[in-house]
Amino acid sequence: MKFGRELASQMVQEWQAAYVDYQGLKKLLKSHVTLGNDPELSSSSSSPLPPEVSQSRSLKRRITLYRAFSGFNNLRGSPKKADEEVILVSSVQQEGSDRNYYQTMFLRSSDEGGEIEVEFFRKLDEEFNKVVKFYSEKVEQVKAEADVFTKQMNALIALRIIVDKPSTELGQIWRILGLMWFWGFIHNAQVDCAHLIQKRNVDRSWIQEVEMSSEGDDVMAKRNKDFKPASLDVLDHVKINVEPDAPASTLRNMVGSSKSDLSYSKDELTKAEMQLRHALTEFYQQLRLLKSYCFMNVLTFSKIMKKYDKITSRSASSAYLQTVDKSCLGTSDEVNRIMARIEATFVKYFANGNRRKGMKSLKPGHKRDKHRTTFFLGLFTGCSIALVAAIMVSLHVRALLDPEERTKYMESIFQLYSLFGFIVLHMLMYGVDTFLWRRYRVNYPFIFGFRPGTELGFREIFLLASGLSVLSLVAVLSNLDMEMDPDTKEYSTLTELVPLTLVLVVFMITFCPFNIIYRSSRYFLIRCVWHCLCAPLYKVTLPDFFLADQLTSHVQSLRGLLFYGYYYFFGDFTTRSNGFLTKSKYYHIMYIVVAIIPYWSRFLQCLRRLIEEKDNNQAVNAFKYFSTVVALVMRTIFSQKKKAPSAMFWKIMATSTSGFTTIFNTYWDIVVDWGLMQRNSRNPWLRDKLLISNKAVYFVAIVVNMLLRLVWMQLVLDFQISFLHPKGMVALIACLEILRRGMWNFFRVENEHFNNVGKYRAFKTVPLPFHYEDEKIM
Repeated sequence: MKFGRELASQMVQEWQAAYVDYQGLKKLLKSHVTLGNDPELSSSSSSPLPPEVSQSRSLKRRITLYRAFSGFNNLRGSPKKADEEVILVSSVQQEGSDRNYYQTMFLRSSDEGGEIEVEFFRKLDEEFNKVVKFYSEKVEQVKAEADVFTKQMNALIALRIIVDKPSTELGQIWRILGLMWFWGFIHNAQVDCAHLIQKRNVDRSWIQEVEMSSEGDDVMAKRNKDFKPASLDVLDHVKINVEPDAPASTLRNMVGSSKSDLSYSKDELTKAEMQLRHALTEFYQQLRLLKSYCFMNVLTFSKIMKKYDKITSRSASSAYLQTVDKSCLGTSDEVNRIMARIEATFVKYFANGNRRKGMKSLKPGHKRDKHRTTFFLGLFTGCSIALVAAIMVSLHVRALLDPEERTKYMESIFQLYSLFGFIVLHMLMYGVDTFLWRRYRVNYPFIFGFRPGTELGFREIFLLASGLSVLSLVAVLSNLDMEMDPDTKEYSTLTELVPLTLVLVVFMITFCPFNIIYRSSRYFLIRCVWHCLCAPLYKVTLPDFFLADQLTSHVQSLRGLLFYGYYYFFGDFTTRSNGFLTKSKYYHIMYIVVAIIPYWSRFLQCLRRLIEEKDNNQAVNAFKYFSTVVALVMRTIFSQKKKAPSAMFWKIMATSTSGFTTIFNTYWDIVVDWGLMQRNSRNPWLRDKLLISNKAVYFVAIVVNMLLRLVWMQLVLDFQISFLHPKGMVALIACLEILRRGMWNFFRVENEHFNNVGKYRAFKTVPLPFHYEDEKIM
């Protein structure tokens, strides 16, 4: 792999603007004329060299074979002479800052082609100073954060002492050791002591203080005297941060402060430990990113200078790389020291001294692609294709396309299985999005907040989608068997329960507590759905409102779940009859309620963000979702009262509200969510930074999004296709909306990625458990 590609794959994408512009420097070197700065020789890199030049280079190589051997240990070669110096690198301290500014003087500017080399070193200095500045600022930030974590650990240790009361426990341990030592049963004393320590959950730092072998009473007394517990005075200046992480705590803190006095309870200690453990893990990941940033940039300078020496036949890399080594990139060791302290602290206080366990938490493993995933993906995909072909053949053989049978099937069975079609289609679109995000190096696991190593790749998503499609298609094929009793006109109960069984199987797999079928991802989805349902009682994060946006495109899926409930529990599913639904007043009400749930959830989420973030855009966004709720209600009422005398009134209301919300939502999609239509950007009418180099893709996406937004107007205009059943038309429109949402997802996450890049935001900010009233307290 070429270094340019390796650098692109290893860099922190959110910091990519702060890395050395390797490609730009490489482009400058390519413009340099390699052989004697002769423009005729450089005009075509593919043209063969003249015979005299080729003979000269061959002679030069032969002469080097007779040069004196410099030895194996003299890796740097012979010392340079004064007249061989090419560059002179100097550092000047900036006014009002401790940071040095590096500047290179090229000593051979009079040579032919020297102007290009002067330009090269000018750009190289710009990149070097940029990297040094960024790295220095980040090091200062992590040093300040390390001081904050020191205060947090002091408070945690003091809280542990008060809650666990180690003095009493230690006294019991010392008395047991003294008595057992007196009787000579030292081994048994160690066993009993270890059992008591494990039973009482004493901190390992105290365990080390009481580990005894064959020491006498004097030694024990001396070690007990040397033991100095942490100071408890720090707790006099500390409050605990109470973050509303549940509906009850949110309601409790609506009238109170988010910071409260310590109650010195066991639950409080456990919560503080978990919160600080999570914060230390994220801080350690930040240090790892910073260390990787330093290493990759130093390596980039080494690569580009070696390339310079090779192209220009000069020896300037040694002098410049010495300057790089003497800068903060090569001399700063704060990051390594802080990382070592974090590791020791985490292992001691959060892993009970088990270094392997502690480092596994600090350094989560990378996700690896498995061959069995690809195998089963191909297997399920092939089975799905075969089942689709079998269903089509069965439809023709059993004459199920006749008008009478088709109507009965579309009114009942089709509505039951269309739910799974919507889910599979959405999963396929999400898999395509994941593939594109990974291809264009979008850090979607960080954006969505996935735990490292647990995010699903496109292969896993396609595997789940193909597996669900196989189950659904097998169930559809079983329901095509028309086992109807000619006397009672009823179908087989066992066959008609297949769709309900399939729904129960999917729910059982989703809520399965065992560590199978991507449990962490399933629980992440369940938690986000719960947060959406409980809005605004949970703090709104990007995964929560992103999922709520997905649910707004699944109105027909939610109505499908409602249909399941009424079809199996309030109707006669053995006759495949659903005429009772048109007469049920409660069904009509619930038909509207379940459709507005995702929009109402987003409306409440926007209100909470408006209160917490004081962002006026959230008020406009909330109004957008409220207007969508109104339009949805108007459309639904109109569809239910098409034959009523007031049908024209409801049609006018549905048309006007739907037209307004369609324009509003389209504008918000393109301008706010995608960040496009910026007139003065580097890419006119798009935005400054784009993932896809072909700009036409964005304009096509804008047009397609507008057209698919207008498709929902079909429910108001009520136009039909002759060969398509009305239920099929509704399903088709729902599928088009899911396709639009899949396209929206890619550009929405792309815009979020560039927002993170613009702010160099590559890690999460985790709230800390303790709040110091007096910041001077250490």
